[in-house]
Amino acid sequence: MIFDDTYRPFFENARQRPLIDRRFGVCEVDLVAIASRTGLRADQYRVSAGSRIGPFASYHGGNAIEQLCRSDADFVCVASPDHRHFAAARDALNAGKHVLIEKPSVLFLQELDELDRIARRQGKLCRVVYHKLFDPDHKKLRTFVADGQLRHVNNGYCSLLEPKQISGKQFAEWLGGRNPGTYVAVHYIKLIDFTFGGRLVSVSCSGQRGIVGPADGNTWDSTQLRLIYRYPDEREAAFDIHTSWVTPDNFPGYVEQEVQFRFDNGVWNGHSRRRGIECTIEGKTPLEIKITINNHYNGTFLEPFGDRSQRGYGIEVLEQFAREVACVEFGSEGTREQRLDAVRAMEYADISADRQVVAAVQAMEAILERHVAGQPDALVRVNDWAGGLVLYTPGNSSPEVLYPAEV
Repeated sequence: MIFDDTYRPFFENARQRPLIDRRFGVCEVDLVAIASRTGLRADQYRVSAGSRIGPFASYHGGNAIEQLCRSDADFVCVASPDHRHFAAARDALNAGKHVLIEKPSVLFLQELDELDRIARRQGKLCRVVYHKLFDPDHKKLRTFVADGQLRHVNNGYCSLLEPKQISGKQFAEWLGGRNPGTYVAVHYIKLIDFTFGGRLVSVSCSGQRGIVGPADGNTWDSTQLRLIYRYPDEREAAFDIHTSWVTPDNFPGYVEQEVQFRFDNGVWNGHSRRRGIECTIEGKTPLEIKITINNHYNGTFLEPFGDRSQRGYGIEVLEQFAREVACVEFGSEGTREQRLDAVRAMEYADISADRQVVAAVQAMEAILERHVAGQPDALVRVNDWAGGLVLYTPGNSSPEVLYPAEV
């Protein structure tokens, strides 16, 4: 799904129009290889794309990633299920490739530490796709905060609901033991972490089961995550993030997204369907085509000058990464090391700046795991006296240290 929605149009766009930037001139970006489980969809894409894409190798099976790492690719994009990100990213970095990882980057801070070490040792970028930071509404929110128009966030609520076809069809192969919080709450964790700053203090989480898996199993229908942040003036803010992948398929919007943030001097409200348009087509909506369409994220268009295009912030974030790689490798300003440091300093996407997001994900996973084991209502404290990430379970006097170092 993510390849079809974003990577495919990015590479097709880049084949038609190379990247042009005064820092590095003209840069061609070619899709040279794909590593997948069976290779069937890659073969189908090769046929359906025709001249829209150039020749590429298709590696599949148990050693697909190993073969990909031996290719002459300059950068590798990891768009596998979330619990399979680490090994692929690690192998690609060790092979001397720049790496872009779909969110969440990894599930454990220990894995994040290793990826950051390898990237620095190899002199390569390791970046994370957070396309919601490129959403025009979210960029405007950050602008107001950065400019002091909205002052000191007090609390926030975020909700992202996806249809049953996500959990029941598209992700059914890897869904067992997973939860929608890890899959999509990270978008909002990053939005909160990047936009408002502050230090993560604690993580709690609850959820529901029984639709996509047994009611006493470890596969979750929905989750309710709460994060507490503390700011330099010692004031705290609470953020609640609700996610689900069991919304009815005939819901009018493909994804229902809503945010509200309250500040000392104002309120920010955002809603994915209310900002868009409504369309009804007999026999098409709301299943084949949705009634409300998010054309900001990704849309296909017939341009006024006759071309057909596909664009949106879900594709723009990939182009930005390619520009960052081109700047490091082919830029004319300063040394390569200076250019590498300058890109890493753009912390919106760097693996080193993903610590509090991964801490929240690791905490959520541990809390839900204890819930399945019959120990609900656990709490994780961040940078506690006992360690960087510490799990407290009701009725247990001994906390469990999930990550010993400072987050």
